[in-house]
Amino acid sequence: MKTSPAIVCLGEPLIEFNRPREGDGRTWLQGFGGDSQNVAIAAARQGISTGYLTSLGEDWMGDAFLELWKTEGVDASRVTRHPSAPTGVSFVTHSDAGHKFDYLRKNSAASLMTPGALPADYIAGARFLHLSAIGQAISDSARQTCDAAIAAARAAAVKVSYDTNLRLRLWDLDSARRTIDATIARCDVALPSFDDSQQLTGLSEPHAIVDYYLELGAPLVALKMGAEGSLIATSTKRMRVTPHKVVAVDATGAGDTFDGAFLARLLAGDDPATAARYANVAAALSTRGYGAVTPIPRAADVLNELERA
Repeated sequence: MKTSPAIVCLGEPLIEFNRPREGDGRTWLQGFGGDSQNVAIAAARQGISTGYLTSLGEDWMGDAFLELWKTEGVDASRVTRHPSAPTGVSFVTHSDAGHKFDYLRKNSAASLMTPGALPADYIAGARFLHLSAIGQAISDSARQTCDAAIAAARAAAVKVSYDTNLRLRLWDLDSARRTIDATIARCDVALPSFDDSQQLTGLSEPHAIVDYYLELGAPLVALKMGAEGSLIATSTKRMRVTPHKVVAVDATGAGDTFDGAFLARLLAGDDPATAARYANVAAALSTRGYGAVTPIPRAADVLNELERA
């Protein structure tokens, strides 16, 4: 009998400081970030049970995350605390070119995760394991931990969901490409973004990009294209899902919101195209406020917006 949450996410949470464009340049909004934990919260807000695997520092930031997850209903029972390493921090700034991240994360608690501390039984009890390339890029031991988590999921017939989130400040493009391609071959749901995929594959056409990932072995690919919507593909069918138009303020966690909402709707029984329509709306709504977590919509908000669309 499965006793774990339906979705277990693995990665690094980051205390977020977001500087609004309309501010005085000195005011920062403190929030919460980290792509995989954003996915856990996004799925939880759609009514799906979620849990998180990571390591936090013994600091106020780690305490804040535990309080956040308790409030959001994200199970943190297997989260560990490191006695000396800190919780990571991200800074988000905005310009006409979009949002930009800067980090204080070297030797963070999450980057020191090891395979030996991984609760394989917790992963085996889930329906989805979700992780991203960022979790693999923060350190060698974190990458080994991600590999061990995937192995534990596959051994237990748990589906693996994977976001190609590319951060070239963390590793070089060749290393990223090798690791990401190898992981795509072991996942069940690939969640690449169009911008990242252009760099990773050298391709510029959406259908060619999803073909690339399908040929690597991913049974289902959801290519996120921001304001252009998404392209959903399997080996037998594909569908372009139109975007949902909003007045966007901050797209910091939009892709993560898509991931969490998409997985939540797949688990609820939606076919991939229907799940993507829902996820497009959820992602769009998440851009209407600052920060990665605060603007993530709940199921009622998404359903109301879908009715009006």
